Amino acid sequence: MKTLLIVDDEQQMRMMLSLYLRNDFHLLEAKNGTEAVQLFKQHDIDLVLLDIMMPDVDGLDTCKRMKQINPDIPVILLTALNETSQKVRGLTIGADDYIVKPFEPEELIARIHVQMRHFKKEKDQQRVIEMKELYINPISHTAFVNNQEVKYSPKEFDLLYLMASHPNRVYTREQLLDLVWGMEDIVDIRTVDSHVRYVRDKLKKAGMSYQPLETVWGVGYKFNQGDQNETQ
Repeated sequence: MKTLLIVDDEQQMRMMLSLYLRNDFHLLEAKNGTEAVQLFKQHDIDLVLLDIMMPDVDGLDTCKRMKQINPDIPVILLTALNETSQKVRGLTIGADDYIVKPFEPEELIARIHVQMRHFKKEKDQQRVIEMKELYINPISHTAFVNNQEVKYSPKEFDLLYLMASHPNRVYTREQLLDLVWGMEDIVDIRTVDSHVRYVRDKLKKAGMSYQPLETVWGVGYKFNQGDQNETQ
């Protein structure tokens, strides 16, 4: 049974949501953003229902924090009719959908299932990247150059796989810091440069004939894919 985290400062709303959902999902509840983030860290959550207007830490800041911890968990915002600006900001910072109060139980459940299917599809599509010289398998967390395994630390591997998954996209150092390290690790921006250097050095030592991690001066880095084929 999938686990949902309900986050709302109003007990009556939590009770109503629980009544709608308890037959189909395992439910966890939080009455504020701080408590929600703790539960998010401690449990295997499949989806979050998150109220925007809460005291202390509001829903938007809570959503941002959750997405920094794990961007692969869908978050649906619960909003009021007059919260258009908050809805837009919520989607901008990473929320995946929103539903306006009051809502029908059928609509809520449908939106939950849509998001779960979407994220399951994305997860299932995580792919092996295979080039003429380079092979990267995200499932086994392994990388090979000309059939020789290259030993990477977890962050080095995540950096390589992220960039190889989006060839020719230019990433700033700030974007890489956010996507690879997130806010859980407080690290200096120069950490990105040092990890790019480590990844490059290991590729070169393994016999890579060209350097796929290119510097875009004044901006950041991009991955030059060369002749690449991808296999599912």
